[in-house]
Amino acid sequence: MAMDLKEIERHIKEALPDASIEIQDLAGDNNHYSATITSAKFAGKSKIEQHKMVYDSLKGKMGNELHALAIKTKEQ
Repeated sequence: MAMDLKEIERHIKEALPDASIEIQDLAGDNNHYSATITSAKFAGKSKIEQHKMVYDSLKGKMGNELHALAIKTKEQ
């Protein structure tokens, strides 16, 4: 079963409560998303560390319920 936008946003918000999140369904299939996440918690972290924080927030659902998520992170 695919994840919807609200579920992705909820998982990210649980891990990064201050985050501003913009998610787009790239193919209209509830399976290919792009997310831009802005958070103060990214300060001082490399892009790899920032992306890992987002992937970790999805609690293993990436590659299973969530097929594809392009991530762009920004420091607040």
